[in-house]
Amino acid sequence: MPEDGTPETEPDGEERLRALYAAHYGRVLSFARRRAGDAETAQDVAAETFLVAWRRIDKVPATPDEALPWLYAVARNILANVQRGQRRGGRLAARLGRTAPATPAAPDHAGGVVEALHVRQALAALSERDQETLRLVGWDGLDSAAAARVVGCSTRTFAVRLHRARQRLERELTGRGPVERLTLLEGERA
Repeated sequence: MPEDGTPETEPDGEERLRALYAAHYGRVLSFARRRAGDAETAQDVAAETFLVAWRRIDKVPATPDEALPWLYAVARNILANVQRGQRRGGRLAARLGRTAPATPAAPDHAGGVVEALHVRQALAALSERDQETLRLVGWDGLDSAAAARVVGCSTRTFAVRLHRARQRLERELTGRGPVERLTLLEGERA
């Protein structure tokens, strides 16, 4: 590596990175947006993901089907680091006698559909692991093999996680009747 800290890349490495960026930047940004909470953090995560890919271009899988899960795994790790930093900052602010500004999640007013809110509520009731499992397949469109690579487990283990997460989501969705759902929604508006 040169003294300025930039990785040595061959022209074909640069071309490969450009192709990766062109093919997958939008999906990596969407992946980060759904998890980051704000657009600025999502953009930072996507940019850092491709910086890691540039630095480790020899480690990026050659096929597009394998490269996207690799990029998602990198973005997931970067998000975890960002969230750890935010938690540390919040603890530090509390120790200093200040409160960290809370950024509550805003409901999706564009949808305006009770069922959409119900699904979000049911998903939020699940564990972080179940949520991530369902998001990788449902939102990010990965199959079990690719999603397993993102979270670092075998395809079979991921398939079991997915099956169980779907069962728990179904229980959450069917566990509340229409009257209870409306009561919960009215409570959110208050």
